[in-house]
This record gives sequence, C-alpha cells and structure tokens, in this order.
Amino acid sequence: MRIDVSFLPVLAAAFLLTFARVGTMLMMLPGIGEMTVPTRVRLTMALVLTAIVLPAHQAAYTVNLNTIGPVLVVLFQEIVVGAVLGLTARLAISCLQMAGFVIAQQLGLGFVTAVDPTQNQHGVIVGNFLTVLGLTLIFATDLHHLVLAALHDSYTLFAPGELPQVGDAAAHITRVIATSFKIGMQLSAPFLVFGLLFNLGLGVLSRLMPQMQVFFIGMPLSILLGLVLLIVVIGAMMGTFTGYLEDVLRDLAPHT
Repeated sequence: MRIDVSFLPVLAAAFLLTFARVGTMLMMLPGIGEMTVPTRVRLTMALVLTAIVLPAHQAAYTVNLNTIGPVLVVLFQEIVVGAVLGLTARLAISCLQMAGFVIAQQLGLGFVTAVDPTQNQHGVIVGNFLTVLGLTLIFATDLHHLVLAALHDSYTLFAPGELPQVGDAAAHITRVIATSFKIGMQLSAPFLVFGLLFNLGLGVLSRLMPQMQVFFIGMPLSILLGLVLLIVVIGAMMGTFTGYLEDVLRDLAPHT
C-alpha cells in the first residue's frame, strides 16, 4: 500500500500562516496575552484555535512553495492582520484604565498604585480594579465569542495575501483610540462633577472657618464619599463599557 503525503507541505504552510494570524492576535488580546498567563497555556490556546480555524479557511491560502519569498510576504501580512485584531481589543479596554486614573485623582487615591495585570506595569488601583472587572464581564457576558467571530470574519475583511490598506488601518486605530478616550471620560464624568463640587465646598468651608484644618477633614471624606459614589454608579459604568466593547467587536465581525 502506498500512502500519498504530497499534501503535507501545503498543509504545513497553511497551518503556519494561520498560526501567525491567530497567535499574534492572542498575544495582544487583553486578559489572555498577558505575561501573567503561562507561555504554555497561550501556546496551547493558539495551536488549538488554529486547528479549529484552519479547515474553514485552508483554501484561502494559495502560496507558491517553490520559493521562500512569497511565503515570507504572506507570513508578514498575517502577522499584521493579527496585530490589528488584537490591538483593537486592547485599545478598546484601555478606556477603563483611563477612567480609573481620573476617578483616583478625584477621590484622592492617585498615589495608591499596584501592578496592572493587563499592562504588566504599575497603575492606579482604581484603574486596575475596573480593568479586572471589565475582563470578568467580557467572559461573563460571552463577549469573547465575538472575538472568535471577528477572527473568522477577518478572512473576509483581510483575505490572505492582501495587506490591509495602511490608510484604512491607521484610520481604524485612530478611531478606536479616540472613542476609547471619549468613553473613558464619560465613565469618569460623575466623579469629575463630584470632585468639582466637593473641592468648591471645601474652599467655601475654609473661608468660613479659617482655623479648621480642611485638608485633614477633606481627604478621608473625599475617599469615603467617592467610594460610595463608585458603588452607586459602577453598574451603569460597566454597562456602558460592555456596550461600547460589543460595538467595537461587531465592527470586526459584521457577519455575526
């Protein structure tokens, strides 16, 4: 009996190119692509997801294997596409860190920092809390399914062998950054109003009672009232965030 293995080089090339897109996207996704996640876990997820995606899109890879040049060009293009997908999700969730920074400044907690699990660097503790809560809500509300759908639909938006238009990619990233900044400011808007009114009240109090040490009264009171306000509005804040993230992911998965 003779076994034909002539298909193996083509299959291996398609698997490698698919892995480049999937692996780059997972490497940049928030929550999954962090340094705190073991490398073997990330690699296993990338290999399993590649094995799932490959049968549906193997025919899209038509590469001449006689020379290494075309393969390297397509490999670079796949890495760029994966980076665009992963960077979009990471920029979208950065609005929580921005909102947390503004909230911490208004509450007087701007000096309290801890290691941000999504950035692998120090960040304000309020921003870290909101980021971890946002990641939890992504999985709790099944928004991670839209990430998989976006990966599937990316073969329609960015066909293998076609490099994304630089202008379109730049406009997309710019739009995501601008919208993320806007959402971050909207999430922190109640605390901006609170900070303005609270500091105005402290200023009036210091003029009415100059002998009172306003700072020693205002700091703990600001933290207490700010945390109470955070408890009251956090439901609406995270609802706004999940709605925004869903819109961003549905733009990448139009066929869902």
